Amino acid sequence: MENTLTFQNSPSVVIASNTFVNVPVILRYEDINLIEVVQEQSLEYTTQIPIYHQDGTYLAKVTGNRMYPTEDGKKAGLKIEKYHGLWVCKMENRTLFEIEQGTGDFFKASAELYTPDGYFVKCTDAGTPSLIDIHGNALKLGGLVLSGNTFNGCSVGVWLKKDGALAIGVNE
Repeated sequence: MENTLTFQNSPSVVIASNTFVNVPVILRYEDINLIEVVQEQSLEYTTQIPIYHQDGTYLAKVTGNRMYPTEDGKKAGLKIEKYHGLWVCKMENRTLFEIEQGTGDFFKASAELYTPDGYFVKCTDAGTPSLIDIHGNALKLGGLVLSGNTFNGCSVGVWLKKDGALAIGVNE
């Protein structure tokens, strides 16, 4: 029997200038992982993000730089369009999620995320009420502004609750 030692590194995920290293759940709302790092069958790591409609319908799953509609998403009229270096998820002529592919494993995502109970998770510059607000180089969570931080080795980076509670860098 041959003994081998294999090292696999979890990716670094950067959100609004904050870096999450070896953090399996980047963003959790209640007990639902909204942005997480998963290990694929090929033993590589990537991000996974569920996309919910504001009415709570689970529309699609984003794994790495690919989008997969759910059956409910297809029934609701969700369209996933692929262009050169860009995936676009649309519903009713409104863009819900975009993935811009870079070189190698790099990709950039832009999204309007909802929780299954309808809370808006990302805010636009217009100031729509939200639980989390991403503008440029800072992650804004209520009155807290996080910029240029590194979260390393915690089990949950940002944990939001519908009652307004917030935990950062949680070890379960």
